[in-house]
This record gives sequence, C-alpha cells and structure tokens, in this order.
Amino acid sequence: MTKAVVFGTGSWGTTFAMILAEAGTSTTLWGRRAEVVEAITRGHENPEYLPGVTLPPSLRATTDAAEAMDGADFVVLAVPSQTLRGNLAAWRPHIPGHAVLVSLMKGIEMRTSKRMSEVILEVAEVPAERVAVVSGPNLVGELVRREPAATVVAAADDEVAERLQEACHLPWFRAYTNTDVVGVELGGAVKNVIALAVGVAAGMGLGDNVRATLMTRGLAEIARLGAALGADPHTFAGLAGMGDLVATCTSPLSRNRTFGENLGRGMTLAETIAATRQTTEGVKSCESVLDLARKHDVEMPITEVVVGVVHDGMTPSEAAMLLMSRTPKPERYGV
Repeated sequence: MTKAVVFGTGSWGTTFAMILAEAGTSTTLWGRRAEVVEAITRGHENPEYLPGVTLPPSLRATTDAAEAMDGADFVVLAVPSQTLRGNLAAWRPHIPGHAVLVSLMKGIEMRTSKRMSEVILEVAEVPAERVAVVSGPNLVGELVRREPAATVVAAADDEVAERLQEACHLPWFRAYTNTDVVGVELGGAVKNVIALAVGVAAGMGLGDNVRATLMTRGLAEIARLGAALGADPHTFAGLAGMGDLVATCTSPLSRNRTFGENLGRGMTLAETIAATRQTTEGVKSCESVLDLARKHDVEMPITEVVVGVVHDGMTPSEAAMLLMSRTPKPERYGV
C-alpha cells in the first residue's frame, strides 16, 4: 500500500490528508500541537481548522516527525510558505531515501524570491525528479463537503506525477498530471496576489467590469512572469492557471479575496490581519512575487499596487487611480 505523511494540520493539509486516506493511501498527519493530533486520531475531527468535518477513521496523526515519515512514499508539505525552510531543515534527516516531496504551498519565499520547489531542492538536497507540486481550484470549504473538484499534480518525471495522481484519485476528486512544475507553481502563488486586488475592488463597491479586468490582466501578469522563468504558456489556460485564479478571485471561501475585500471596505491592515484566523499567502508573498518579477525585468502593475496597499500605506483609491492612469498598451495574450 502507498504510504503518505502530510506535514501541517491546517485546513488545506488536513483536507488533502483526508483525500489521500479516502483514496486508499495509508496517511498520517503531522502536527505540532498534541491536542489537535489527539482530536484527529481519536475523534476523527480537526476542531481547530475543520470543526464538524468527519475525517476518515484510517487517518491518524502524530507529533513525531521521524515516526510519521517511516516508510513514506510521499512526504507532503502543507506548512506556511515562509516557515518551510526552517521546518524542512529539521525534518530532513528523517526523509526516506525513495520518498517524493510534494508541495501544497502557494507562496514565494521572502528574501530569496524562490518558489517552494526550489526551497525543497535546496534544503532537502534531492533530485528534481523527487519533487512534485499540487495546485488548482481547491477551495477547502467545498472539498470537505466532498463536492466535485479537480487539481493538477506536476512533476518533472511523468511516472512520479502519475503515482501521485493515483494516490489521491477519488470519484469526486480528479487529478490531472503535468510536467510544468514552474508554471503550475507560479499560477498557484501569483493568483493569491491578484485575488487580493479583486477583493479590494469588491470591497470598494466596484463592479464586475473592474473585477473581470483585474482577473484577465492579472492572468497576463502571471503569464509574463511564467514566460521569463521558462514555464509552458499553455499551463496558464488550465486548472493551475485560469481555473485557480477564477476560483480564488470570485469565491467568498477564498482567504485572499476576503482579506482584500476587508481592506477595500476601509479596515486597516492590522484590523484585517486580526480578523483572519489562517495564513493568507498573498499578503506575505506579494513582495516576493514583485521582487522576482523585477529580477527578471517583468512588468506587473497589479502586483505593484497590491504591495503598495498591503505594505506601503497606499489607499485603495490611490491604487485604483494609479492603475487607470497608466499608459494604455495593445491588448495581446501575455502582454
């Protein structure tokens, strides 16, 4: 039987562990807090992040990283992006020699501007063929109700992607394979930044024309950055690009959209953070995304104003005026 460990008992980590277990994969969740681990193992519920959701009886949890990784075929990483480097360094000695490391994280590392798979390669010192990423329109609030959904599992090695696809396949959860790790990862990370912008617009009371403009021009920003980093442009027309972007920008279940909406309604950054219980990746990653774009001389005006609003004190009205006053350019795909 295929064996997996998921590091991180947040909502997405717990949900993906639920999917793996229901798909027949022997799955263990690792968490820091003994009370959460105990509730998952004995009560089949994560009361901290998924209250009221019944988890598979076969899913167990532990605080012991070495025990969790013993014999694991897949080591799934679902911790906040900015904590990955330190956590993975501590877990590295226990990683089985054959295990594939799977990133569920949708962020760009601060200071280094590295994608999560790059951090994994650097810290774990494994070959690229042993790293995979999962990304797509996977809103937890729908997945825990077992509503139909799809995702993308990407790995440089087709065989690895197919094994991961099989490990999480369910009648209501369909995984598609892809070898474009860069494109899949960028789509997942940058869409959070665009969702913040759409949320701000919605909070300001701006209409569907503005939101549609932000989403489509946001997709162009993602595609430009992807092209500079060698991604396949077709990836951004799929689930990990357009699909994830639309879901994250439009759904009230989206943390990034909701965070932006609160800012657009006039809440301060401190008030918005206080009202948000879980990590909002776009808030921390927007600066890193902009740094990455500047390193590759890629123009990303929506990302720039999101950084301005979230980190530099720019008001939503000033951001809107700045975007609308830019010199018009020809409308072309990826431009």
